[in-house]
Amino acid sequence: MGIGAFSLSLTVKDIHASKAFYEKLGFSTFGGDIDQNWLIMKNEDCIIGLFQGMFEKNMLTFNPGWNSDAAEVNPFKDVRQLQEELRAKGIAFVSEADPETEGPGSFIILDPDGNPILVDQHR
Repeated sequence: MGIGAFSLSLTVKDIHASKAFYEKLGFSTFGGDIDQNWLIMKNEDCIIGLFQGMFEKNMLTFNPGWNSDAAEVNPFKDVRQLQEELRAKGIAFVSEADPETEGPGSFIILDPDGNPILVDQHR
C-alpha cells in the first residue's frame, strides 16, 4: 500500500529557534510560511515539518500523490480510497476525509502506542 511521501511533523514552541537549530543540522527551508508558523525543511531525503501552535503532538505524515521533492506522482491512491482500505482492516480513525469529496483531504489514525499518523493529500 503506497501512502505517499513521508515526513515527520514536529510541534515546536518557537519556530524561529527550531528553524535555526535544524539549519545547523544541515536542513534548509523547502516550503511553508514562517509568518504562518509552519515550515517544511529538507536535508537530502529527510523531510521535517515545523509547526508552532497547530498540533498537540509530533506525528508521522504521509502525502499521497507526492514524492519526497513534492513533485506529483501519477498514478496514486486517493486518500479516501486509502481510508476505506484501512477501515476494512479494522483501523480506527481520529479524523476522516469526507468520502463525498475529491482532491485535497486528510485523515488521522493512531498507532498502538498513541502516536498520531496524518495522511494528508494536497491535490
